[in-house]
This record gives sequence, structure tokens and C-alpha cells, in this order.
Amino acid sequence: MKSLENLLGMSVEEINQVVLRVGTNLLISIALLVAGFWLAKLAARSTKKMLIKGGFDIGLVSFLSSLVGTILKVLIFVTAISQLGVQMTSFVALLGAAGLAIGMAFSGTLSNFAGGVMILVFKPFKVGEVINAQGEQGEVKEIQIFNTYLTTPDNKIIILPNGPLANGNIINFTRADNRRVDFTFGIAYGDDLKTAKEVLMNFILEDERILKDPEPFLGLGVLGASSADITVRAWTKVEDYWPVFFAMNERVYNEFGKHGLNIPFPQMDVHVHQN
Repeated sequence: MKSLENLLGMSVEEINQVVLRVGTNLLISIALLVAGFWLAKLAARSTKKMLIKGGFDIGLVSFLSSLVGTILKVLIFVTAISQLGVQMTSFVALLGAAGLAIGMAFSGTLSNFAGGVMILVFKPFKVGEVINAQGEQGEVKEIQIFNTYLTTPDNKIIILPNGPLANGNIINFTRADNRRVDFTFGIAYGDDLKTAKEVLMNFILEDERILKDPEPFLGLGVLGASSADITVRAWTKVEDYWPVFFAMNERVYNEFGKHGLNIPFPQMDVHVHQN
């Protein structure tokens, strides 16, 4: 015992006090970690339940609940280390410098992260909606923190980074209930315009997918080089847009001729003068 006292330069009583103090702090730190991690998990679950009841997007719910749990666990860990007597000032400064360096190295990734949060919070689009953004168009299949996944009509997967996506122009085709279908049908010069408009209006009225309110519009739009172009505007439910578009074009092609109407093709009149 004397040799231990000489080695440490402390009396037995002082050694006992140190051991007691360190042991007590160690037990408190372990208790803080166990209880704190349990509370952090409980807080994450409570946050998730609260957000689900609030009707938040499932992607946002998962992200925020995980974020709450992670932040609380980090704070609990720092508190437990401090309880052991470890000076955290230098550690926090080093952690801050490392975070700055990592942030500069991954600035693009952090931008995508921020964009993902903005999309999940403000909801310019949701899973299942059809959008056009960043020069790409498709149905939204998944919204992740860093990327958004679109599926094109020919089943290609498009991955868009959330940073540019959140800060760019977004066209949402399915957010509204109704959508306007625009057509341009050309008739030959000399064809009866009144007949053409009556035929087109009958086509519209006979298609139950075309809405009567707002009222359809027909008018002579452009006098082109080879045709007189009639502009047609009709409203449908979003899900009927493409079926109506293709059906109307097909019917015009098949039935215009039955009413004495001609679909013109580009032509040029050549006049020959003899000297």
C-alpha cells in the first residue's frame, strides 16, 4: 500500500475518494446513456405519431422522427462524456471544424438535402402525380431526402437531385381536377367553315368525357399557307386527358371526309409566265 501511495503521490484516503468519484461519475454517465437513449427513442416515436395524426407526408414523417432521435442521442452522448470530466470545449471546436470541412466538400449533397426537406415540407408534388421538371416528365414514384424518382410512360427511371428540383420550375399536371385539351384541326381553303365547326362541336358533345362546364371553345385560329386552322379547346378530368386527345384526333381523321371536309397537306402553287 505504501508503494502505491508513493507511486501515485496520494494517500490511501485520497485514492479512495478518487476511485469513489470516478466510479460515481461513470455510473451516472452509464445511467444517462441508458435512460437518455430510451427517452430519445420514445421522443422519436411520439414525434412520428404526432406527425402522422397531423396528416404529414410519410417521407417527411420518417425523416423528422429520425432527425429528432439522432439529435437527442448526440446531446445525451455529449452530456454523458462531460459527466466523466472530459473537457468538451476542444472536442466541440474540433467537431465544428470537421463539420465545416465536410460541409464544403459535400456542398452539393447538402443542397440536395435542403431541397428534399423543402419538397417534403411545401409539397409542390406528391407521390403518384405527374410532373415536368428539369427537362424531364414522368410520374413521381418516390421522394427521398437527396433525390426524387420519376417513371416515364415507357417505364424509364429518372433520378432528379432535389437541390435543383426544389429551386427550379415545376409543372404539376395532376394536382388540379380538370385539364384543358387543345386541338388544332386544319381544313382546306374552300371547305365550309360553318360545317367544320358544327361537326367538331357534335364530336365534342357526343364524348361524355368532355366537360360541358367550362364550355368548349371553337374558333378560326390561323390562316396558314396550306390550310385554315380551327382552334378547339375542351376541358376533361385529368385522367381523361390523353384518351380524349387521341380519340378526337382519330375521329376527325376518319370522319371529316364524310362531311365534305378535307385535311390539307402542304402545297405550293407554281405560276409559269411565258415571254
